[in-house]
Amino acid sequence: MRKLIYAMNLSLDGYIAAAGDDIDWSGLPSPELFQFWLDFEKACGLSLYGRKLWEAMSSYWPTGDQQPEATPAEIEFARNWRDTPKVVFSSTIDEVDWNTRLVTGDAVAEITRLKTEDGDPMHVGGATLAGAAMRAGLVDEYVVVTHPVLVGGGTPFFTALDGWVNLNLTGTRTFPGGVVMARYETKRPAEA
Repeated sequence: MRKLIYAMNLSLDGYIAAAGDDIDWSGLPSPELFQFWLDFEKACGLSLYGRKLWEAMSSYWPTGDQQPEATPAEIEFARNWRDTPKVVFSSTIDEVDWNTRLVTGDAVAEITRLKTEDGDPMHVGGATLAGAAMRAGLVDEYVVVTHPVLVGGGTPFFTALDGWVNLNLTGTRTFPGGVVMARYETKRPAEA
């Protein structure tokens, strides 16, 4: 059974995007943080995106390795991004590219089906899609990369849940600029 991981950058007050879907608050990642995200992406065998995150990622990474200022890590990230299978969940997009499949139907049913397959972990990006997976109890691990900035509102990392979710802290790491990563596994009812 595949593991599902929800991982994103967020502000100290809990937002992945400020008002107006602004993600510039996080600034350019340090080389160490960028390498962390590259290693994370390489360890995952399938990327699950909601529409907004798909549009942000697909607007740059298909040709990110061809940019004149691209670092070796950015070149590797772009190539890995293109090669990794992706599923985009959207009822408003007509077509996707770059090793990607579009799902317009029930996201929870499809994620549930994908979890039954063998393979490397999957990661989900985008608060709306991740929120649906969280409410359905499908998220096995959370990777929270917190930046020392308060944005005051926007798109929260965590959405409203129907009940408590107990977590086990499994690791932390600090990056330059006061950025802190915390990794949590979901406690299943037998473990709680």
